[in-house]
Amino acid sequence: MNYVHEYSQILESKREQITAWMTKKRSEVPIPIYGSVDVRDAGWKVAVVDANHFPAGFNNVSKEDEPHLAELLKNHILRIKSECKWVHLYPESHTRNAGYIENVATIQSLLIRSGFRCTVGSPELSAHGSLAGISGPLHLSRVELKLENGIEELFVEGERPCLILLNNDLTEGIVPGLSANNVSPPPSMGWHRRRKSEHYVCLQKYVDEMAQLLEIDSWHLMANWFVSENKCLDEENCRVALAKEVDEFIENIRAKYESLGIEREPVVFVKNDRGTYGLGIMAVKEGKELLELSNRKMKKLMYSKGGADVENFLIQEGVPTLLTEKGGAPVEPVVYLVDGEAASWFYRINDKKGDMDNLNSPSAEFFDSSEVGHLYGEHAKGWHALVAELSMLAMGSEAIKYANESSNQ
Repeated sequence: MNYVHEYSQILESKREQITAWMTKKRSEVPIPIYGSVDVRDAGWKVAVVDANHFPAGFNNVSKEDEPHLAELLKNHILRIKSECKWVHLYPESHTRNAGYIENVATIQSLLIRSGFRCTVGSPELSAHGSLAGISGPLHLSRVELKLENGIEELFVEGERPCLILLNNDLTEGIVPGLSANNVSPPPSMGWHRRRKSEHYVCLQKYVDEMAQLLEIDSWHLMANWFVSENKCLDEENCRVALAKEVDEFIENIRAKYESLGIEREPVVFVKNDRGTYGLGIMAVKEGKELLELSNRKMKKLMYSKGGADVENFLIQEGVPTLLTEKGGAPVEPVVYLVDGEAASWFYRINDKKGDMDNLNSPSAEFFDSSEVGHLYGEHAKGWHALVAELSMLAMGSEAIKYANESSNQ
C-alpha cells in the first residue's frame, strides 16, 4: 500500500518549488482573508473534506498562535485597504451559542491586536447590547441601515466603518447593506449561492498540479466525489436513482482500494451540497440504505440550516482517520488559515464515534495544537497544511466565478 506519509521526504525536498508555486498561484486569485478546513488523514490519503469561508471556532486555536494570526490579518487587510483603521465584525445571530460568541470575541481580539479598532454587531442584534460568551460578555454596537445615494449601507454608531468583516455564512441570502465594496469575504460566497461541489471542482485542478510537482497520484490528496442533482428524496423514484449512483460510486472506490492493497470496506457520505454545521449528512455503505430510510432519517438528511430546501447532494468518498487519542478515540485536524496560510490548528476528538464517522457532533471535544498536535509529527502537519492551503486557492477561484456570475445577472 502507498501511504502519503511515505512521500514526506519528497514533500520536504521540494519545499522551495512548492513555495514558488504557491506564490504564483496566490497572485492569480483573490486569497480569502480567512477560512478553515476539516482534514481527514487515512495514511493512504490526506484530504480536505469540508471547507468553510466564514469560519467559527477561532476560540479553539492555540493562544500561542494568536500573534501570528493577528499579523496575517493585518497584512491582508492593509493590502486590500491600505488606509483601513476600523474593522466592523458582522456575526451570525447565535445569541444562545456561547461557543460561537467566544469565536467572535476571539476574532475581535485578534483584530485589536492587529492595530485596528474593531466593533461587533448587526441590525438584528442591535437590541441585545451584549451577548454572553464563555469568557465574559461580548459588547455589541448599534448597527443600522441608511440609504446613501440610492444604496443601503451599514452604519455603526452613526458612522461607516472602513471594512466589514463577515462571520456570517448568509445561508438565508445576502442581507441589506452588504453589497458595498467594503465587505470581506465577498457576500457572493455565502451558502445562499455557494455549493460544496464547486469548491471541489476548483480544488481538483490545484491538487492535480501539486501531485504532478510531487510526482505522486493526485488520488492521495483528495476525496473522490460527484453531485447528484434534483433528488427529491421524499419520492421513491428519486431514492432509487440516487441509490444506483451511490452503488456505482462505491464500486469504483472499492476497485481503487483493491489496486492499492487497502483492506477496507468503502463508505460514502451523502451531504447537502450547500450549508454548514454538519447538517444534512449521512454515511452509507450501499445504496440500499437510502431506499430503507425512515421518515426521521430522511428529514434529517434533507434538513439544512435556516430551513433551506436541499436541492442537490454531494456524494463524497469517506476518508477514515488513522489519528487517535484518549485510548483510541478518532481525531480530525481542523486547520485555520489567514491570508491563505495554514496558521493554526485544533483537533476535534470524539470518543463516541468511529474512525469513519462524522466527528462534528455535540460529543466532540477540542484540543489545540499545543496540547496534542505533537503526537502526529511534523510530516503529518506538513501534509495537512498543504491540502489546507490548496483549499484556500480553490476558494479564491470560486470567488472569481461567483463574482463573474453576479456581474452577468
